[in-house]
Amino acid sequence: MTASRAVLFDLDGTLADTAPDLAAALNRLRAAHGLAPMPVERLRPFASAGARGLVHAGFGAMPGDAEYDALREAFLDLYAEDPCSNTRLFPGMADLLEEIGRRALAWGIVTNKATRFTERIVAALGLAPDCVACGDTTPRLKPHPDSLLHAAAQLALPPASCVYLGDDLRDMQAARSAGMRPVAVGWGYHHPDGGGPEGWSADAVIARPRDLIALL
Repeated sequence: MTASRAVLFDLDGTLADTAPDLAAALNRLRAAHGLAPMPVERLRPFASAGARGLVHAGFGAMPGDAEYDALREAFLDLYAEDPCSNTRLFPGMADLLEEIGRRALAWGIVTNKATRFTERIVAALGLAPDCVACGDTTPRLKPHPDSLLHAAAQLALPPASCVYLGDDLRDMQAARSAGMRPVAVGWGYHHPDGGGPEGWSADAVIARPRDLIALL
């Protein structure tokens, strides 16, 4: 096995808990439509699917439905007003990033979230990743490997030397297709349509961020 030289993270549900701010935006949209707020914990599993998942959870609308595009754009506009008030790194993640730095490994973020949100969240959390690839960085989203391959190219590293952590089946599929080592996380959002991480054909499933250290 190629030695690990970089760790790449999915953002939502893996590196950071963004669900509170996503849920707040959705509930503002529900309020505008005369609907009661939904609990964050009920919405959390849908956060890994971004606007598509949350609009479906909050309104029952799916891509192709007549009302979907307008709801999605309204949700994104509301989220853009306040994307990082209550977003935090998951417990133990700061210690993992510190250990990655001590080992002189590179690290980065590969997310389907748009650049306009990702950059603000990264800045608000005080992070300094070596690379960032977003949903609008490459033409195709995960589970296609484009964004992961772009990140490896930014780091000037072969994909096989990169580990990719994610909380969604699509993350593991993208990592496998890119030739990276896929590691699933036991925390995060775990979309209900994706099954549990034990069924994602990951190289490993870790329960806490610090568990990654033994795999590097």
